[in-house]
Amino acid sequence: MGHFDHRLTDARNIGPVIAQKLHEIGIHSLPALAVLTPVKAYIQLAKKSNGIPPPVSHYLYALQGALMNVHWIKLPKRLKQELLNKLEKERAGAKRNLKGKI
Repeated sequence: MGHFDHRLTDARNIGPVIAQKLHEIGIHSLPALAVLTPVKAYIQLAKKSNGIPPPVSHYLYALQGALMNVHWIKLPKRLKQELLNKLEKERAGAKRNLKGKI
């Protein structure tokens, strides 16, 4: 049985608090997280956080590390930068969409 077959709380970097927050946005498994992507999951978590986005390291990097079965601090710097770039691109796209609806 691979690490994708376990409960979220069995995954590296995901404790009960992050698992509960993921459940609140409809993520109940690592395969579901992989489909949504860590970046989009982070954005959804940030939307539910009452205006204070969760720390990138404890959420965005942790979610990516969970999918890779690696502690978030050991993610390559290049990958962390790619995640940040994707996050900014998603946020910019969301802002453009909001402006178009006004």
